[in-house]
Amino acid sequence: MQTSNPHISVMLNEAVQALIGPADGTYVDATFGRGGHSRAILEKLTPNASLIVFDKDPEAIAVAQEINDSRLTIYHEGFKDLGQLAHHSADGILMDLGISSPQIDTPERGFSFRFNGPLDMRMDTTRGITAAQWLEQASATEMAQVIRDYGEERFANQIAKAIVTRREEKGPLLSTQDLVEVCAATVRTREAGQSPATRTFQAIRIHINGELEELKQALQASLQVLKPGGKLVVISFHSLEDRIVKQFIAQYSKEVYDRRMPLAPVQTCLLKAISRTKPSEQEINLNPRSRSAVLRVAERLAS
Repeated sequence: MQTSNPHISVMLNEAVQALIGPADGTYVDATFGRGGHSRAILEKLTPNASLIVFDKDPEAIAVAQEINDSRLTIYHEGFKDLGQLAHHSADGILMDLGISSPQIDTPERGFSFRFNGPLDMRMDTTRGITAAQWLEQASATEMAQVIRDYGEERFANQIAKAIVTRREEKGPLLSTQDLVEVCAATVRTREAGQSPATRTFQAIRIHINGELEELKQALQASLQVLKPGGKLVVISFHSLEDRIVKQFIAQYSKEVYDRRMPLAPVQTCLLKAISRTKPSEQEINLNPRSRSAVLRVAERLAS
């Protein structure tokens, strides 16, 4: 097994500072990862406070279970399951949407085109189909749509057809190297410094894990779980995620009424946009993986 680089939580101080209100409150780290944000949150809380963490990755849950702190409650679930928490029970919810460095740098997980390993890509290795299984059964049309929509890959059709040809001639794609070779032979032009496989790997990972749909569900659940005055803090790492977060905050930051029914109740504002932050140049230099991150903060208003 390849030794992974230590995970560096992106915009750690900015996120925790934006999240924490009352030091004796209840907070949610909806994507525990390797616990960088959670540990920093616990340092800011009083003994009477509580922190609830979610993660679908068994390895992340194992790390969480190593933290000996009675204030910590652990859920081995995706953050779409936030809705199971009590109504208006949280003073703040943090969502860090990036995958962790150990996930990327462990070949057995299959997330990275830089290492040869099995084409898995599941966040939760205990359930669901692997990327290899999906690539073996998906049609060219389905693959092209996923690669185009989730990877914003302009060569999506060509890559999908090449995967089908590869299956027919040599059998299913089983390793990350198999997929890299198909992308490299198909994608003829690419931005400087970017692998021909970058966008395809991102797209398949998002699809296998249902990441964008889960994000939408988690954001909706946050409206129910947050107390009035509670903060929603979200760190996203690519435009598809950030667009969903931006539109969600905008949607619930304005009053909505039906002009065709002037006497109908007005939907009151449920959120107030607070800030949008990018990593500092210093942080990007120390952790290049942070360069695409965007941190958005909103406050839950009284309904």
